[in-house]
Amino acid sequence: MSSVGNRRPASSIGAASMLQRAEMAVLAGDANPDLAREIARLCSASVIPVTIGAFADGETRIRIEGEVADRDLYILQPTSAPTNERLMTLALLAEAARSAGAFRVTAVVPYFGYARQDVRKSAGEPHSARLAARLLSLAGVDRVVVLELHSPALESAFDVPVIHVQADESMLPVLRGWEVADLVIVAPDAGGLKRAQRYAAALGSPLAAVAKSRAGPDIAAALQVLGEVGGRTCLIVDDMASTGGTIVGAAQALLQAGAKQVHALFVHAVMAPGALERICAASVRRIVTTDSIRTSPDPRVQVVSIAPLLARTLIRLAGARNADVHDPGGQSPAGI
Repeated sequence: MSSVGNRRPASSIGAASMLQRAEMAVLAGDANPDLAREIARLCSASVIPVTIGAFADGETRIRIEGEVADRDLYILQPTSAPTNERLMTLALLAEAARSAGAFRVTAVVPYFGYARQDVRKSAGEPHSARLAARLLSLAGVDRVVVLELHSPALESAFDVPVIHVQADESMLPVLRGWEVADLVIVAPDAGGLKRAQRYAAALGSPLAAVAKSRAGPDIAAALQVLGEVGGRTCLIVDDMASTGGTIVGAAQALLQAGAKQVHALFVHAVMAPGALERICAASVRRIVTTDSIRTSPDPRVQVVSIAPLLARTLIRLAGARNADVHDPGGQSPAGI
């Protein structure tokens, strides 16, 4: 584990004693300030005011306006679009907090951008995920809280401890509320199989998957449904929707295989322009996501708030005795 700047030895007895007295505080970045404020409210933590702007040449300008010295600070900043700006803002916030004397700095990154670029597919490509992870440790972050990484293996890219939170706890009550007797959980590709297995086991539903096969390198992939979906209600479970292509392809394959209805659940609403329209045009009936990324409201999408889930996580990390967090109802007023 790397040593960064003037980071204090949190493992020492003296540091542990100080940490018990350190007051929890939340610093809201510019990517999802509403989520940050709601988490702070549920944690009964103060919100530190910060000014985020830009110099005339476009460089990001940060100034923490409140007192952070000797505080247990949690910076909430998903690195959603524009990803480069959000990531740099997070790093600057962490460096500023460390320089101002924060006792401990935790980066809370509900959506971690660059997580899809976790391997080099060919020579000459960067390992972008590893570089983004190391930037946070170099900025003075002591640990990172993330929600549903695209690849859990990315945890090894960080030089600081990673707390990887799964969204199941927030999503499952919503799905149970549907009361669908013939529900089948579907993994849209091989990479999402473990996530789909978790949901299928929790709901007591059968599991299906969509597999891709190619007859040759220049021949389009054919989609094959593995599992019984004929006459049943299918729920595609994925970590994110970016262009919507994966969900659309899976939905079309399921309907062709005789599925009665198709719904979609994804944790991160990355949603490039036109993605929602493509998903809806593929006859996907219900769409469920979270507020890990701030998006515009849309009546076609049900948004589940992850604030209670993250608040409980932060309270446990802060070492508070009472980890009970009031759940305001589970569904965020904001949508896509």
